[in-house]
Amino acid sequence: MGSRRGPLKSAVPSNIVSPVRRCSRTACGRPAVATLTYVYADSTAVLGPLATYAEPHCYDLCAEHSERLTAPRGWEVVRLLDGSAPARPSGDDLEALANAVREAARPQERAAGAGGTRSADPMEVARRGHLRVLRSPDN
Repeated sequence: MGSRRGPLKSAVPSNIVSPVRRCSRTACGRPAVATLTYVYADSTAVLGPLATYAEPHCYDLCAEHSERLTAPRGWEVVRLLDGSAPARPSGDDLEALANAVREAARPQERAAGAGGTRSADPMEVARRGHLRVLRSPDN
């Protein structure tokens, strides 16, 4: 007589899997609130708001680990956390994006005819590699 088996059951109940992203630190199960990325060429660690989706080269951190973050000697930590920042893009963000697309679409000869070099952005405070620090529009 053959054995009668029922449907296979999972070893892990499905109600344990959580859609909330967790801290990447070992043995930490707290919810992630910030994303850490590295710019190796500039020796810079960038800690910013939680990214919209998880990427393999980024690390999600909980509040405690993001506050205690330190970088290796010679590295700079750029913290972009701002509690007053809106969670969704604002009208100003969308306008800035549209202006950047328009600027990129302009013919190159018009920029070259203006002296060959672009004038410095009055909003730009500092630059490190491909990262820029911008002045607050309120100032």
